[in-house]
Amino acid sequence: MNKIKIATLGLCAAAVVSCGNNTGNGALIGAGSGAVLGAIVGKLAGNTVVGAAIGTAVGTGAGALIGKHMDKVKAEAEADLNNAKVEEVTDVNGLKAVKITFDSGLLFTTSSSELSAASKTNLDNLAKLMKKYSTCAIDAYGHTDNQGWRNSTAEQSAQKNLQLSQQRAESVVNYLKANGVASSQFKNVVGKGSSEPVADNTTQAGMQQNRRVEVYLYASEQMVKEAQQGTLN
Repeated sequence: MNKIKIATLGLCAAAVVSCGNNTGNGALIGAGSGAVLGAIVGKLAGNTVVGAAIGTAVGTGAGALIGKHMDKVKAEAEADLNNAKVEEVTDVNGLKAVKITFDSGLLFTTSSSELSAASKTNLDNLAKLMKKYSTCAIDAYGHTDNQGWRNSTAEQSAQKNLQLSQQRAESVVNYLKANGVASSQFKNVVGKGSSEPVADNTTQAGMQQNRRVEVYLYASEQMVKEAQQGTLN
């Protein structure tokens, strides 16, 4: 069975932390409270929260600069990445981030973590984007549907799905690194198995949506520092 994982990026902490358009609002989350709020929001939404809590206030001006910077990242991703879904999301600090979702069926053959030849054009373009915007931190998450594996128990199938999702996330990240993306940009590379579905696993269409790899680009500490200094373009 084709399995893939993906990580969900800090989908709006909206319910808890003013998650609106971050181009106009700075983020103010302490290291302790940010981590707690992030965990709560992530659990309620069924998603993994993206980004590490920043211990100081980002500030309105810096938040606006980061928002504009991530707008450029999103626009270029939409233009350059065919067959990928590009969305604006919010990280744990209430700052704008970009989520890129790849259908695992377009990246891998069934039950494999080996990248297909067709997938590499998209990943080549993604690598160029990441190198251009080198102050973006990056997370990669693999997801699968919940279908069982032949001659395996439910528990064994769940473990195989988890392993496959991890391997696929690592395959994507290793390819990006091999194409010049700095290892230091990658913060989390995680397989989620079937634990975070985005659609109904009882239908073929739903299962296809759940088999995915998600890549998140969000503000690193260096980006926040540059924004606070007014040097972020």
